Amino acid sequence: MQQRDTVDDIVDQWTRTRPDLDVEVIGLIGRMRRLNIRVDNALREYFASCGLDASEFDVLATLRRSGEPYELNARALLKAAMVTSGAITNRVDRLSAKGLVERNPCPNDRRAVLVRLTPAGKELIDAALPGHVRNEERLLAALDGDERAQLDGLLRKLLIAQGDTESLGG
Repeated sequence: MQQRDTVDDIVDQWTRTRPDLDVEVIGLIGRMRRLNIRVDNALREYFASCGLDASEFDVLATLRRSGEPYELNARALLKAAMVTSGAITNRVDRLSAKGLVERNPCPNDRRAVLVRLTPAGKELIDAALPGHVRNEERLLAALDGDERAQLDGLLRKLLIAQGDTESLGG
């Protein structure tokens, strides 16, 4: 028999109290939400051990994966992070104060600013990334390679169905 999780109890309660409803979706969404909380907590804990919060790690990782010169304009950062311009400004302010990024005027547009990793920022993200990947491997260790591929395909299908198809470019 398959081991039960907390969501099984929630689904059982709804099935007893509202037998007129098919509550299977409550189980699926509930598991995704509960797993998201656990993953977020594990990531947050790792990022904190690197002296960062999740949003700061996200900016550094976005700049690093953009390739040399590890520089993006605010619009590209916004697109990658899916947050408000104010949130990006706050993240960049914090990272700048830590000496991990710098702002430079855009040579093509005086109104625009380019955000670039400093050598210290590149060093930090390069040092943090292997541990981050190990942490994510640990979080997915219960799944074998075929199960990971299947889950990846199903999650992609759900994201596409919800309209998450915009290319980040590059």
